[in-house]
Amino acid sequence: MKKVFFLLFCLCALPAAMHISAQERKLQMHAVAFYNLENLFDTCHDEGKNDWDFLPDGSYHWNKVKYEHKLANLARVLSELGTDKLPYGASIIGVSEVENSRALDDLMAQPAMSKRGFRYVHIEGPDKRGVDCALIYNPRAFQVARAFNKDYVYENGDTVRRTRPFFCVQGKLAGDNVTVIVCHWPSRAADSMFREYGGRQVRALTDSILEADPTQHIMVMGDMNDDPDNASMALSLGARRSVKDVKKGDFYNPWWDILRKKGQGTLSYKGAWNLFDQIVLGRSLIDEYKADTYNRLTLHSYHIFKRDYLLQNEGAGKGTPKRTHSRGVWLDGYSDHLPVVTYLVKAN
Repeated sequence: MKKVFFLLFCLCALPAAMHISAQERKLQMHAVAFYNLENLFDTCHDEGKNDWDFLPDGSYHWNKVKYEHKLANLARVLSELGTDKLPYGASIIGVSEVENSRALDDLMAQPAMSKRGFRYVHIEGPDKRGVDCALIYNPRAFQVARAFNKDYVYENGDTVRRTRPFFCVQGKLAGDNVTVIVCHWPSRAADSMFREYGGRQVRALTDSILEADPTQHIMVMGDMNDDPDNASMALSLGARRSVKDVKKGDFYNPWWDILRKKGQGTLSYKGAWNLFDQIVLGRSLIDEYKADTYNRLTLHSYHIFKRDYLLQNEGAGKGTPKRTHSRGVWLDGYSDHLPVVTYLVKAN
């Protein structure tokens, strides 16, 4: 990416955005994030959903106290995403593992969230465990136009199991047409081909969106349950490691080198880091492919959001994400995943 040196100029009236001066041009910046909330269940049973573990008499003894702690903990993280560069936080946050709109209503009511003015978009999905994807956004920065679920299809003919659909939200960010697809692909308990199905189906969806409207900037985000160099991401979706390899319809995946060169990840398993949580960007968001660089939204930077309070500070899991429960013990933590943040800029 082109190196641009920024000098703080002034704050914009829009939350989650600021104006900065770069080579005598004023740029507006927006943060776009993703966070797996790790089982944000309320304490009530939803008919037809396998949420029994998250009831007061369930295996986690999930009660009002634990639920309210979980909400406050998540609100702290979500409200701080993007604040490394922007005092007003993120414009868009994709999330996964949310049980229902009740849980999202309770999350939005948390003081840290209401202070930001966050709203959400959510459509109930068919997942048997009862977890969905959703999109949290700041309405003064991102204006939602349309949202829909695109069902995941088992290409091997399986019609019994149901899993998370691809949650698609379209709207305006900094005046540009933006499509965000929030994903939670099948878990590692399933063979890799099931995540490859997901990659192929999301690619077909994004190809159709671009064919209908070439002005759309597309971002695919989520817990992919695969690393950037696994087949589902690198081949099926077409999320490339290098900008120069991004062809029409492909995506740029900046997290590839974060994992393989820097050794950083978003979750830890058996002492090794994985980076399942990714935000990949369509070709129109990469400045090398635009003659009018910064006149449209352009990738600026990205990082894993890592704070000391998000990590266990003792025991066998020291240095790994501090989750809600571990081995049946309530840790009063946050999630077993770390969030990721991408920053986009556009000239006024």
